[in-house]
Amino acid sequence: MVRRQMVRRLALTGGVVGPATFIGSWAWLGSRLDGYAPWSDPISRLAAVGAATRPAMTAGMAAFGVGAIALATELRRREALPSPWPLAGWLPVGLCGAATVGVAALPLNAGIDDAHLVAALLAYVTLAAAPALAAIRPRRAGAASDSTWRATSLIASLVVAGALGISVATQPTGVFQRIGLTSGDVWVMALAVRNLRW
Repeated sequence: MVRRQMVRRLALTGGVVGPATFIGSWAWLGSRLDGYAPWSDPISRLAAVGAATRPAMTAGMAAFGVGAIALATELRRREALPSPWPLAGWLPVGLCGAATVGVAALPLNAGIDDAHLVAALLAYVTLAAAPALAAIRPRRAGAASDSTWRATSLIASLVVAGALGISVATQPTGVFQRIGLTSGDVWVMALAVRNLRW
């Protein structure tokens, strides 16, 4: 029983460690790669074939992916994100993690940029969808903080969707991508902490 609780707690902790590692990776590496401009260049350039920062940035992406998948596994067990349709609560968190692993496995400059773009778009869409679904979840009995959590989740979803949409459609890509991903990643971390406290 104790071992099972430890595994579940570790899965939730992955929802904090994974996003924090990802954010830390692109923030630190972006300041160290010659010729790289965080304001305008996408994060994926840090993990592109031929980049000196590729191993570390790929590890950061993988950490987020594995952490989000672990979190989604525990959310599914808890049904922590109930929604009007089956599986919708935990599913976007897990899909975002899987898509991010795909982004890492399909680097830029490897002749598969289209596949990389598809994986990145899936990660963006699911990262925006997860807090949106949390915002429309039914109120739990006795949960006074639910209204605050739903409002926060709705704001996070709108910021993620707006910023990442702008980053795809126009320049500068880097700053809007960072705003969108950081907002979504912080929400994932908050979700994990919220469940750890339960």
